[in-house]
Amino acid sequence: MNIQIFGTKKCNDTKKAERFFKERGIKYQFIDMKEKGMSKGELTSVAGANGGLMNMVNPDAKDKDAVALLQYIADEDKLEKLLENQQIIKTPVVRNGKRSTLGYQPEVWKKWE
Repeated sequence: MNIQIFGTKKCNDTKKAERFFKERGIKYQFIDMKEKGMSKGELTSVAGANGGLMNMVNPDAKDKDAVALLQYIADEDKLEKLLENQQIIKTPVVRNGKRSTLGYQPEVWKKWE
């Protein structure tokens, strides 16, 4: 398994995801989205595995303007806008190769073991 956890240090669900993998002795790489976000390729891959870009958006994100804007811009512009505003992505984003999840989903991660 090659686990990557994208999240922020203040996010409780990200902390719970880290604990999930630690308790099972599974090595993972934590990427702080405040310091270094996802690349275009990573974002595209995660969106593809989770039903599209709009499924990645956290409707409760603090930046309400960015969330609203994404709903009204052309589809071809959404990827660039989400790359610029990664603070509105649901966290944690947990990747295992081509598979990934959004939010805290231990029932899915157990199937990866």
